[in-house]
Amino acid sequence: MAKDATSRAYVPYSDFHVGAALLLENGEIITGANQENASFPAGTCAERSAIFYAAARYPGVRFVRLAIAAWQKGDFVEEPVSPCGVCRQAILEYEKLGGSPIDVLLCGRDVVYRLDGIRALLPLSFEEF
Repeated sequence: MAKDATSRAYVPYSDFHVGAALLLENGEIITGANQENASFPAGTCAERSAIFYAAARYPGVRFVRLAIAAWQKGDFVEEPVSPCGVCRQAILEYEKLGGSPIDVLLCGRDVVYRLDGIRALLPLSFEEF
C-alpha cells in the first residue's frame, strides 16, 4: 500500500514520489503521500501525511507499523529511503503516545529494511514533551 500511495504524491518540483502506509491497532490502514508546494517548507512528507490523518481520524488508537516507499523517474528506488528528521521526531511522539515502538518498514525496489521502532534512526531524540 505504501508503494501504491506514491502515485498520489504531488511533486511538480522534485519528481520524487514518496508513499507511506500506516497500520493501526484497530486494523485500519491509512496511507499518505508527499505534497510539495512552491514555498517548500509548506509541503509535507508522506509519513506525516499518514500519521497526522490517522491521529485526527482515530484518536487514541495505537500505530503498529509504518511502511515507506519511494520512486523517481518511473521506477521504485533501488535502496530504501528513510524518514527525514522532522518525520522521525513525529513518529517518536506517536510511539510515546501509544506506549510502544512502531515497526518501520523501509521499502526499496529489491530490499526491505525492518526497524523495531524509530529510535534505530533517532538515537539522540528530543523528548521534552
